[in-house]
Amino acid sequence: MTAVPETPDDESGVRGAQPRQLIVTVYGLYSRKEGGWLSVASLIGLLADIGVEEPAVRSSISRLKRRGILEAVRRDGTAGYELSEQALAILREGDERIFRRKRATLAEGWLLAVFSVPESERHKRHLLRAQLTRLGFGTAASGVWVAPAHLRDATAEVLRRLGLDAYADLFHAQHLAFGDLGEKVRQWWDLDQLESLYEDFLTTHTSALGRLRRPGHDGEAFADYVAALTDWRRLPYLDPGLPVELLPEDWAGIRAADLFFALRARLEEPARAHVARSLA
Repeated sequence: MTAVPETPDDESGVRGAQPRQLIVTVYGLYSRKEGGWLSVASLIGLLADIGVEEPAVRSSISRLKRRGILEAVRRDGTAGYELSEQALAILREGDERIFRRKRATLAEGWLLAVFSVPESERHKRHLLRAQLTRLGFGTAASGVWVAPAHLRDATAEVLRRLGLDAYADLFHAQHLAFGDLGEKVRQWWDLDQLESLYEDFLTTHTSALGRLRRPGHDGEAFADYVAALTDWRRLPYLDPGLPVELLPEDWAGIRAADLFFALRARLEEPARAHVARSLA
């Protein structure tokens, strides 16, 4: 089970998810058992349960198609869309990241990415920076990017897939000296922004955990779960699981993760039951 993370130019922010972000979440969670395909009618019905009207669904599908995330495919005469190979690759990458609870430890060390791109290929320099940012790297110095070591395989896979591996080197490193590493982390990542985003997530979704749900109304669980996952799935990319020893006391990211995984435990199965009935 997974969801596709945002690409760098998507609108973001915890409040007010865009319809296409909700569509990506629905595809990521529920379409792969159908070969990555959902009918247009099914998608419109499911999004209606979240409060998205049909014109917005159709417009968003068109945008996702133009961006290479969805491809139009008819099955048994029924119009529908399936995930592209590009989207499926992002799904596989996102599985580990979005549903990972374990944070990095200082003993595991750091992953350094060092790159050099000729001036004649500056567009690849921009792409490299964008991808490292999306993966959750911080900037230690010009051309030197840092992340927890557990991102090694995911980073190597992304750089190979995009043909950027010829321009970069990856190193496994330890911070030996100088200065306070916690202060360095504050320089390499915008922890204040992350704290604000996590607080927004807590404010928006805490009520869903305590909401009383009527028997047989699994659509309510579906709507709450899709909304929470859509808001959550960007956050593990902005915060790459930094070691807790280097984070501020009572870090909102830990409380937000506790909330998300509690919502997942409570809502995942009734939401899936609702989707199964809708698709049937």
